[in-house]
Amino acid sequence: MDVPGWHASRRAAREGEDDLPPFRGPDGLFRPVEQVLPLDEGFIGGWNISSPPTPAPPTPPPKNGLNLGIPVGRPPPLSPHLLQSGYPFISVPTPSFPSTPHSLHPSVDGSEWSHLSAVERSQNLKKRRMSPYLQFMCGPLLRYDIMDEHGVWHGAALIVTADIGSIYEPPPTFKYSWDPSQPASLKQHDVNNGHLVDLGPHPADPMAQPFRSPADGEEFQGPNTQEQRVFGREIYVYSGRGGTYTFWRFIIRIPLADFEMRIQYSINDGMEMNFFVPGRGETMRLAAYSCNGFSAGVNPDDFRGPGFQSGYDPVWVDLLAKHTDRPFHLLVGGGDQLYCDGIIREPELQEWVNHPKSEEKKKYPLTQEILTAIDRFYFNHYCQSFRSGAFARANSSIPMLNMADDHDPDDLQRAPVFNAIGSRGYFFFLLFQCFINDDRPGAHSVKSVIIGGQGTYVPLRSHSFLTCIGPTSWLLMLDCRAERKLTQVCSEEEYTKVFQRLHALPFGVEHVIIQLGIPIAYPRMVFLETILSSRFNPFISLGRSGLGLKGLVNKFNADAELLDDLAERNWFIEQLQLFAHHKRIRISLLSGDVHCAAVGVLKTLNKGKRLSALSPASDHRYMLNVVTSAIVNKPPPNGVVTTVSKLSTKRHETMHDANTDEEMAPLFTKDPDGSKPKSLYIMPRRNWCSITLEQPSGSLLFDIRVEKEKGHGETVG
Repeated sequence: MDVPGWHASRRAAREGEDDLPPFRGPDGLFRPVEQVLPLDEGFIGGWNISSPPTPAPPTPPPKNGLNLGIPVGRPPPLSPHLLQSGYPFISVPTPSFPSTPHSLHPSVDGSEWSHLSAVERSQNLKKRRMSPYLQFMCGPLLRYDIMDEHGVWHGAALIVTADIGSIYEPPPTFKYSWDPSQPASLKQHDVNNGHLVDLGPHPADPMAQPFRSPADGEEFQGPNTQEQRVFGREIYVYSGRGGTYTFWRFIIRIPLADFEMRIQYSINDGMEMNFFVPGRGETMRLAAYSCNGFSAGVNPDDFRGPGFQSGYDPVWVDLLAKHTDRPFHLLVGGGDQLYCDGIIREPELQEWVNHPKSEEKKKYPLTQEILTAIDRFYFNHYCQSFRSGAFARANSSIPMLNMADDHDPDDLQRAPVFNAIGSRGYFFFLLFQCFINDDRPGAHSVKSVIIGGQGTYVPLRSHSFLTCIGPTSWLLMLDCRAERKLTQVCSEEEYTKVFQRLHALPFGVEHVIIQLGIPIAYPRMVFLETILSSRFNPFISLGRSGLGLKGLVNKFNADAELLDDLAERNWFIEQLQLFAHHKRIRISLLSGDVHCAAVGVLKTLNKGKRLSALSPASDHRYMLNVVTSAIVNKPPPNGVVTTVSKLSTKRHETMHDANTDEEMAPLFTKDPDGSKPKSLYIMPRRNWCSITLEQPSGSLLFDIRVEKEKGHGETVG
């Protein structure tokens, strides 16, 4: 049990630290809030090489995480008990190892090896060491690009390495292999009545053992095995206080077989990992999520169930368990893949953040010291977030496709400091999440990208992505960030290019999923628009008071965030309807942002009681907006859920002049725990969404996976 008052005292200590003045070190530089170091010496390229578990259990660590007297560079021998304790023997936060409903632990059983010779045991148990050595900061991360008309899968991998500890002669090498004659074996790893799932080792996982059971049969050794080696290409160098750090991108191309294949890969012949590609003619299995973090003021420990070390991991572990049973081919990030609110705590920004006069704050000069602090924050925060916990495990075993989600006020975007925060945030989004650096030649080897107009406040063009996910299905990730301003979400240039690409889709496409960061078929709360834009807005004072409405208030200037522009939204929906009618293609919308699960429905307006409504199969206006949010963040308070739920029952007339009706689907007839739900239309629990092709109907199945019990991770479809 927790020590009484421990969480409260810890929060008080943190709040006290926040009140301290910024501290400059002996070198005259400020101490950053978040400083990420290279992965510990107990890792080889991020892969743990410690000894097999020993039976002696360690002394349980104190709850406050004080120094335990364990050398940072040498992890102690591990026991099965240690796998549950979260023993902090390195400076990087470690992933959780839940006891229920899923347990992430290595499969090492000495009885499996006893019948082998000493030489065979040594070969199977030897530690995989990279050659030449690389000092990892982050990665490997995987990204999907497109499947082309020749049946070739295109993607990429990214790693970030510290130059001071790495050997680049030859350059980092990405080896990947597959057997086109060997279908992927979708073997079950469940034991103990489904409560134990072995998800394999991962670079973010300091307690996993890189040992392989002879029964796994993971090595490709057949005569048809194909192998490729590609050198990393340097796409960016970050220069920080600890030296320089290189971003390496590896281009991956895989000819698809007639069936699903497992692809095995390694960096510099180090520890091996796997991902999966669909068969030629098959449709990908997708896992979609959004809001992968906690808003300011939320205590992550409130969402940490039994056996978990962090509140970030539970629902991710559920997703990974589903991936173990039936692998996903694509991980779709629908916005807020990480939260960057912490940037306002950087010491160099304190004078700007705390400036009492808003008009002078908007004119505050951008100094080189502030710009350096902004880049330092994004680099450290990305490395920390993308290499930690179950999220990191997903990024290295499921190729991802991500889009940014942000909507900041117009006046602040013009302010020099805030403009730099937004601009550099978009730059690092492209770098870490899309593996793109526009400043480097050849940055757009990405085939699926649609380069739109010049960003309104971001000094880069917009980057949307249109990619194939199967013979009859495509996915559009629409960039609603780069060109965003108060009166515009996307520019005319971006819309023109996007619709040109949509109209050029090959014959036989039946379904296009369009990912939008913010739902557009969702209770609009139109009556609030005038109130929200008023300087007498009561929600601002309520938000400042912390009465559960902080989500409506912008964290930088305490103004209420305005809703999306309805005119542009309605125009966009009409254009999609025309496209669907002309090409005879079904459109579905996928969104995040609101920290709830919900489904909005757009359809042809039924104008008369005597007329029968069109069936979805024959209605080109029929579109579902599937909302999956959040996989980590806290659901909205009950008052907000009640308000939105009541609005869901109201008739939405904003598009009646376009012969379009809008409503919410009453999906949630019962709560995941079997109780009566708070709303038929809104599910305020953490969730993610599985997207698969249903046979034999040929329909896409959107399965919203909702956390059954807070902090426990296990989901109900």
